[in-house]
Amino acid sequence: MILAPTPRKIRPLSGTCSTTDAEPVVTISRATGHAQGSLLRVQSDAVTIIGDDPAGAFYGRQTLKQLSRQFPQGIPCMEIEDWPDFPARGYMQDISRDKVPTMPTLFALIDQLAELKYNQLQLYTEHTFAYAGHEEVWREASPITAQEIRALDQYCKERFIELVPNQNSFGHLERWFKHKKYEPLAETVDEFAFPWGTKHVGGFSLNPTDPKSLEFLDDLFDQLLPNFSSRMFNVGCDETHDVGQGKSKEEVAKRGKERVYLDFLLKVYQRVKARGHVMQFWGDIILKNPELIPELPKDLIALNWAYDWDHPFEKETKAFHDANVPFYVCPGTSSWLSISGRTDNAIANLHSAAKWGLANGAIGYLNTDWGDLGHLQYLPISYLPIVAGAAYAWCLESNRAIDLPAALDIHVLRDRRGIMGKLLFDLGNVYQAVKTPMGNSSRLFWILAGDETRKKLYEMITPAEFDDAESRINAAMVGLGRAEMDRPDAQVIRGEIANAAAMLRHACHRGRWKLGAENVAPADLAEELEVIISEHGRLWLERNRPGGLNDSARRLEDRLADYQ
Repeated sequence: MILAPTPRKIRPLSGTCSTTDAEPVVTISRATGHAQGSLLRVQSDAVTIIGDDPAGAFYGRQTLKQLSRQFPQGIPCMEIEDWPDFPARGYMQDISRDKVPTMPTLFALIDQLAELKYNQLQLYTEHTFAYAGHEEVWREASPITAQEIRALDQYCKERFIELVPNQNSFGHLERWFKHKKYEPLAETVDEFAFPWGTKHVGGFSLNPTDPKSLEFLDDLFDQLLPNFSSRMFNVGCDETHDVGQGKSKEEVAKRGKERVYLDFLLKVYQRVKARGHVMQFWGDIILKNPELIPELPKDLIALNWAYDWDHPFEKETKAFHDANVPFYVCPGTSSWLSISGRTDNAIANLHSAAKWGLANGAIGYLNTDWGDLGHLQYLPISYLPIVAGAAYAWCLESNRAIDLPAALDIHVLRDRRGIMGKLLFDLGNVYQAVKTPMGNSSRLFWILAGDETRKKLYEMITPAEFDDAESRINAAMVGLGRAEMDRPDAQVIRGEIANAAAMLRHACHRGRWKLGAENVAPADLAEELEVIISEHGRLWLERNRPGGLNDSARRLEDRLADYQ
């Protein structure tokens, strides 16, 4: 049986099929003995839902809705007993690099998440909330306003989703520090090196030794938090790689980088707690010195994030478990830095997080969806891993072998022909044609829009790999014109997938040119890319606000200069 997610226990009942339009009788009582649990009974003359609590009753309704979609002529008589593995099942959407979705896009996303039984949503923010007094930072970004957050919060609550505030509060503040007003708060305004070798010029992290950094955060927190009914707050604090390379260098030399980091984190924690919130924070920096983990307060939540298939979730989740620190596992969609996704990596990463999160007592599962370097992937590229994350977080045992393309077709894309799920699955594995992997990204992305000097990109690729990639693209795209999606945005999705495929093809064509192929003309490449850029702008505005579009398109436009 294909549901998304597949329920925990399904028992057939005698009798003929129920009519699909039967209004269920819904009650709240002890049904499964589990929070958010439900008992759904479909009989020939009645449909009943018993929820352990209101959330459970709501999820029972979502299961019934999915059954109705799968069995339009009548649902077989059955009884479904169900409850989730993880109490918190979240999805995080990056709205800072560079896409800020329109309100209709966000409302539609919330509806889809609710049906998939997610119960948390986070909108990752660096500079895209309309903070009063900081207009120069967000003026060109089409930010989310306080009024819009309140509307989203109410919409989420009605669907048993908790809208959790998310504001990075230590690193990833380069969009602030590029303005002179905020430079004094930065750890460094000069060039520094990330651990993976790339250079960054300008501010990135707050200076943890400056009390004014905390005054700055006080202002942000006081403006942001009152708009949310949630008592959770994700303060970020990840990837603070520049700490110790600038103003805190002397203090780091005395006490160690992780100790300086932890001291600042604890000051942030005190501010969050004083405002009546439970702090969530990304756990990557503290995991570099795990002996400090026991010093963390036991009323915060560590977010154990990682995005490649072979990440050691087993070791890291055990570190938080052994220190009695509550934690979430946080895999990702693998959509960013890829154009069309990395299907096999996403599935393995999402599955591993659920497996080891369950083994070591995670209290939540947060599926993250980032937009690094221009947010060039379109929203439908994330649909398959969104479904996979929902399935694994709800009940890993019953969803290990779920048919993801079929679930995607039936419950998300509504493709009567059953084409789009497999198309997206296959398009997301095109990156495999380039044999030498790159962590957390695909080489075709870097050819299209990234730093082409990264890891000697062209020294590790052959023309035959580009040929294979293009053959895979063409094979995946054969059915696009025959799909029959019963969605109001079906034509938008067609355009998004077609342009994603065009981007991938251009990466192949550019790659052959860079390797010296004589039959690839720069003028042809320029003409091809101009069409892609124009279509990218049109599609962007179908779902997103205009702020950020110029930054995103610039990453493609920079390639045009190469073809002159």
